[in-house]
Amino acid sequence: MIRLENHTLRANGIRQNFIDAGQGAPVVLLHGFPQTNYAWRHQIPVLGELYRLIVPDLRGYGETEKPASGYDKRTMARDIAALLDTLGIEKVALVGHDRGARVATRFAKDFPDRVDRLVVMDNVPTRIVARDLDARIAKAYWFFLFHLIPDLPETLIAGKEEPWLRWFFSDWTYDPAAISGEAFDTYVRAYRAPGAVRGAMADYRANAEDVAQDLADADVKIACPTLALWGANFGAVGEMFDMPKVWGEMAENLRAVPIERCGHLPHEERPEVVNALLLEFLQGWGERENGS
Repeated sequence: MIRLENHTLRANGIRQNFIDAGQGAPVVLLHGFPQTNYAWRHQIPVLGELYRLIVPDLRGYGETEKPASGYDKRTMARDIAALLDTLGIEKVALVGHDRGARVATRFAKDFPDRVDRLVVMDNVPTRIVARDLDARIAKAYWFFLFHLIPDLPETLIAGKEEPWLRWFFSDWTYDPAAISGEAFDTYVRAYRAPGAVRGAMADYRANAEDVAQDLADADVKIACPTLALWGANFGAVGEMFDMPKVWGEMAENLRAVPIERCGHLPHEERPEVVNALLLEFLQGWGERENGS
């Protein structure tokens, strides 16, 4: 049985909630939208047998503070860096899904010496979405644009968190019932909390700043070993973009793997496949640091 504890502490000026589980070389897991750190429940018991897992709720999500500002990915990456500083952790393997992959990508560029290896899951980088945006992509990314509108999404979603989330979890999965029962109820409770929808919308509303940050260092490729995973059956990512080409623009040491019979949430839809890929990719992490 692995050690699993929930903690809160202040780092980078906000109160951050995170799970600390397992022992060994540190691995950070960053969730996406519309999730919280609960999304990693299938990975924690497996990876925690070999690694120390730090699994935060991102700024604006879950039990982490939801301030009015600071949702650009550079600030959110600094949230993670400050959290690690407080824990006395210098270097990590970093795994991010969706919005968490955007934070992880920015972290890998801003703090390259602190990332031994990087996993990005079902994500097209912000600047590439903006660069390639046309009518077809805009239709698939309607929520991206809708969430940018000040106040209106919060007004329309209030009291309707359950059907709002049900649409995403049904449309974004290969099996529309993949996220149901206790898992679905857990997310509904999280997004009914005060400020939760606003926090998620603020993440999207940082889009222009995120694009500007990404364009400023677009010519700098991520140097550490990078694994890109995606659901082969998600219309807005694997079925719409050439993912090996997309991530080939971003990382110089890349392995790209589609996951069949899977939508946007590989770690929740196909956890056994994802866990096996993560264990393979993480193999050897920490051995150099420990002098092995």
